[in-house]
Amino acid sequence: MTEPRNPTTAEALRGAGLRVTAARVALLETVRAGDHLGVEAIASGVRDRVGHVSLQAVYEALHALTAAGLVRRIEPAGSPARFEGRVGDNHHHVVCRTCGVVADVDCAVDEAPCLTASDDHGFSIDEAEVIYWGLCPACSTARSS
Repeated sequence: MTEPRNPTTAEALRGAGLRVTAARVALLETVRAGDHLGVEAIASGVRDRVGHVSLQAVYEALHALTAAGLVRRIEPAGSPARFEGRVGDNHHHVVCRTCGVVADVDCAVDEAPCLTASDDHGFSIDEAEVIYWGLCPACSTARSS
């Protein structure tokens, strides 16, 4: 039995019905290699890989990749949008109130209990976005010093 292999970036783009371009490949690889990156950091990563690309092109590609489900956009209150390559598992986030660092948090139990609302108001719920707020270890240490 062979192990399943992850699709290449180009295969992932094609599989989502998107045209494969050097900028899209660079952008998706930058997001997947990063850690909850903002648009400026993504643009810098894309430019490091392919040369000049406009900020508008980065925004357009991020919109297309998010709509296709290849990238997830999170927008903690009071913060600019950030993007990540971890998609499809309904995980949550923890955000440091001081420095803004973001980390992934898995659901508390095996299934996604957060999808069972106390009152769904007739909605068919398919996703929940939970953001925990606090201080990261570095900021906690700095505060207590």
